Amino acid sequence: MSRKAPSKDIDERDLEVEGSAHAAAGVTAVAVSMKRAVEQMGVRRTAQTLLKLNQTDGFDCQGCAWPDPSPEHRHTAEFCENGAKAVTEEATLRRVGPEFFAEHSMADLADKSDYWLGQQGRITEPMVLRAGGTHYEPISWDGAFELIGRHLNGLDSPEQAVFYTSGKTSNEAAFAYQLFVRAFGTNNLPDCSNMCHESTSVGLAEVIGIGKASVSFDDVHEAELIIIAGQNPGTNHPRMLTSLEAAKKNGAKIIAINPLKEAGLVRFKNPQNPRGVVGSGTAMADLHLPVRINGDLALFQALSALLLEGGHVDRDFVDTYTYGFEAWAEHLRALDWDLVLRSTGLTRAQIEEAAAMLAASKKTVICWAMGITQHRNGVATVKEIANLAFLQGNIGKPGAGLFPVRGHSNVQGDRTMGIWERPPGHFLDSLHSEFGFDPPREHGFDAVAAVKAFRDGEARVFFGLGGNFVSAMSDTTVTEDALRRADLTVHVSTKPNRSHVVHGREALILPALGRSEKDLTGGRPQRVTVEDSVCAVHSSQGPLKPASPHLRSEVDIVCSMALATIGDRHGIPWAAFRDDYTEIRRRIARVVPGCAGYDEKVDQPGGFVLPHPPRDTRTFPTEKDLAIFTVSPTEVLHVPEGRLLLQTMRSHDQFNTTIYGLDDRYRGIKNGRRVVFVNPDDIVSLGLQDGQLVDIVSEWEDGSERLAPRFRVVPYDTPRGCTGAYYPETNSLVPLDSKAEGSNQPAFKSVVVRLQRHGDQRPGQARPEGESNGVGGGGRGDEQKHHVEPDQLS
Repeated sequence: MSRKAPSKDIDERDLEVEGSAHAAAGVTAVAVSMKRAVEQMGVRRTAQTLLKLNQTDGFDCQGCAWPDPSPEHRHTAEFCENGAKAVTEEATLRRVGPEFFAEHSMADLADKSDYWLGQQGRITEPMVLRAGGTHYEPISWDGAFELIGRHLNGLDSPEQAVFYTSGKTSNEAAFAYQLFVRAFGTNNLPDCSNMCHESTSVGLAEVIGIGKASVSFDDVHEAELIIIAGQNPGTNHPRMLTSLEAAKKNGAKIIAINPLKEAGLVRFKNPQNPRGVVGSGTAMADLHLPVRINGDLALFQALSALLLEGGHVDRDFVDTYTYGFEAWAEHLRALDWDLVLRSTGLTRAQIEEAAAMLAASKKTVICWAMGITQHRNGVATVKEIANLAFLQGNIGKPGAGLFPVRGHSNVQGDRTMGIWERPPGHFLDSLHSEFGFDPPREHGFDAVAAVKAFRDGEARVFFGLGGNFVSAMSDTTVTEDALRRADLTVHVSTKPNRSHVVHGREALILPALGRSEKDLTGGRPQRVTVEDSVCAVHSSQGPLKPASPHLRSEVDIVCSMALATIGDRHGIPWAAFRDDYTEIRRRIARVVPGCAGYDEKVDQPGGFVLPHPPRDTRTFPTEKDLAIFTVSPTEVLHVPEGRLLLQTMRSHDQFNTTIYGLDDRYRGIKNGRRVVFVNPDDIVSLGLQDGQLVDIVSEWEDGSERLAPRFRVVPYDTPRGCTGAYYPETNSLVPLDSKAEGSNQPAFKSVVVRLQRHGDQRPGQARPEGESNGVGGGGRGDEQKHHVEPDQLS
């Protein structure tokens, strides 16, 4: 069986592959981002937004969830390149009104790339696609809410509705949203965490009792050693580089564990200080371990085994605060080093060098991201990282801890507010006590289960509070086909995206205020709150006039939908919540653990930090009331001869599914995205050539294949047998059932693939869509408006 991904706007002719892939991160980034900001926002608007970004009297960045410095240590320009890009995307002067949708049919829009769609501008009015219609058309807000209410109330069961949440949604909107969904009668609340850090949330909750980072912002500066595993800060969390630079100045060492040697962990030229502007910058990683894809679990076991063998154990911590040490230690004493070396692709000497750095450190922070979590054994690897921290007592003390770095600005806050398909019983009990209704107790659909529910006809309404679900999910063709089976799809959005053109029988686009815009809902200035990666909660208030008078806030949209669907059922004061967000925060204070006095605490400059028992008091709310050592088998992911292991990843000109541009400056790519990075020796052994066009075909144990067409081969410094390519273009290669054990998270980072010459087909292999004329989908489209540079390869 073979599935193929639609190939859109493909033309490889103008792709450029440049040198200097490991140039220093920093100063150039600022120039690039400022140029783009001025082009799309103008000089005055650029200053108006960027000078308020991440300030105590301003608004929180729409990008990553890296924590802010204390108010007295913030710079005037407290933002990074990708933060400036995120603001530019939202505060752009480009507009998408009814005339745009009148001009472009659904068939036309379906033929455009994700990049082209995102570059058109801000949506200005609610739009509806009627059953059988060919174009979106305007609809009033009241009409939109009536349509939603009619569909939801017409379902046979509340379980036939799915309510997705993006990680940008504010705490106030998230709390109101989960309250409505549970009052409606379901826990079907998948969110973007299901695709990124779910393995972290599950793994840490089991072994330390809470699925969040156990560090503070200052701990990074005070660490003696920082391990960065499966993470690319220069692209995904650029402000992290400033903290790493501060740690280096304080004497810290850094170990980078990643298949690719990323520029941001080679050298950083900080634009905030003279040395960064005119000097050589700061050398970052003291040791780079180019681990083979999926070799992280074996690597962390080997590091712990060496520390155990050398007696580098915090016996007081282990004896006082942990459970299961002896069984775990026995497992490591019998560690198969041949298996370790085959799994990691490293030498024993490399691993021993890293272990010596750990042994010399009394305070270690271990950071990780998607390179750890998006594997079949992602949960086990997270637990193995925790084992290493327990061994040396690196939790619950200054300068040390576990640090899963979140990639979306409020994804952690949304989970705190109750956005979860598997809510704990105590949270539901608090909802019952506060609002007087019995919330459903049965677990709902996560992201993978939601797609299957639509595919199998078990779900009929999809509501997306932000995000771009179709492009974010695995198994693109299956996901798209599933969503097209819905009776109604609704997306709360700021700009067009792929999910708007993959629609149910009827569809709505509801345009929301952005975080950079003034919110005067209820006739008064409103603020919202967010939570960052270290559990710090603070307020956010935008400075800009909204892009259109027809926009509504996320809180307004959620509360108005609730009124149109369940009305005054249960006596929940939706109108009061909508008119004054303080009323929501007062309920948050009474329902959400650790949030007593919530509204008063966020009044403080910089906000407040939520309690974290392992960090604060070395107490662990697990089933054993201790930190739990766990034993996981050492594994080698088998890859057949002539095949490679693929990891999907971002380009530098990208934030999640939002494509800012077509360059990946740090990897030497310009004007294209459809590239596959391959070790030069693998290019030779596979009979390929630099620059050759290939199709990427994933192969699965059930005999199925999935094909993504027309990628250009680019030589790159990656371990033998490993390759990488950008998502969402390669999401189609990952089946729904390829997921992390225990977390159900799509396994985007360990995909067995073959690279075949473009156009070659095996017997019975389906030809990719849109390939008959050599240009995917039969059209370019990227040259039509705003002088947008053509997307030559996406």
